[in-house]
Amino acid sequence: MLDLAEKQRASAPLVIGRHHVGVSLMLAGEIAKGKAYFDQAIELYVPAEHRPLMAHFGQDLGVSALVVRSIALWMLGYAEAALADAEQAVKDARAIGHAASLMYALAYADLTHMLCGNYVAEGRRELAALADEKGSLFWKTVALSIEARHLALTGDPAKALPMLTFARNAFRSTGANHLAPLDLSLLAGTYAALGKFDDARRYIAEAMTTMEASKEKWFEVEVNRIAGEIALKSPERDAAKAEAHFERALAVARQQQAKSWELRAAMSLARLWRSQGKPQQARELLAPVYGWFTEGFDTRDLKEAKALLEELAS
Repeated sequence: MLDLAEKQRASAPLVIGRHHVGVSLMLAGEIAKGKAYFDQAIELYVPAEHRPLMAHFGQDLGVSALVVRSIALWMLGYAEAALADAEQAVKDARAIGHAASLMYALAYADLTHMLCGNYVAEGRRELAALADEKGSLFWKTVALSIEARHLALTGDPAKALPMLTFARNAFRSTGANHLAPLDLSLLAGTYAALGKFDDARRYIAEAMTTMEASKEKWFEVEVNRIAGEIALKSPERDAAKAEAHFERALAVARQQQAKSWELRAAMSLARLWRSQGKPQQARELLAPVYGWFTEGFDTRDLKEAKALLEELAS
């Protein structure tokens, strides 16, 4: 599509083509390349010329490019820039007054906030209310899925489990599989938190096979990291298996240039090494990763990394 657009040189197909290529690359784990295409789409976007296209594509292309770029920016290690994009996308969608664009922006902005460790309810509630007002079963299910993720990540696994399961089954029934690695790994972690490790291992294995089948690799680091955490928490604790998963997570993060994912994987491996009496090795792993960052120091992961480094130095 983009090749055809470049031959025609018409601006609308160029914006659309760059946007779609950016999404495909980012989801496939080529995050920096995907972000470059979003940059180009946003630069080419002219509201007066391209905003009418939202009637054909479901949402405004400028809004969608901004909010999806925010996720790429977080993965690449730029949390503040990511949050700025997410907030601008929601602001622009409100100004346009287009419900589908606003629902899209609210949903993906929430994912950026979630990755930063901000489990705010306002966006999800607004999304649910707007979806109800418009009679959109799809976006109501997305809002339910977001609420379930928040519950799973803030320590309420018993309440999160049925909601996560319902939302995943609802998406699967339509044939849609987007974000499956994320939700399947959250299901795995939720089962582990409830002490149901057979189910936890089953769901993390499904996350891996789904990822291989669809090539949706943007969440690959976290899937492997969660697999390692499950191996450590299981009654049959397997530190060697956990370490292999953490090493795999680190290798993928480095290959993807995904510094935020690399930080999470490095923290998991550093904690394991600390428990094995190797604090110096743990610090030598984590310190340079943490030292790379230039922003986002008030986000959850960077706060945890700083605290862990202080513990390893004492």
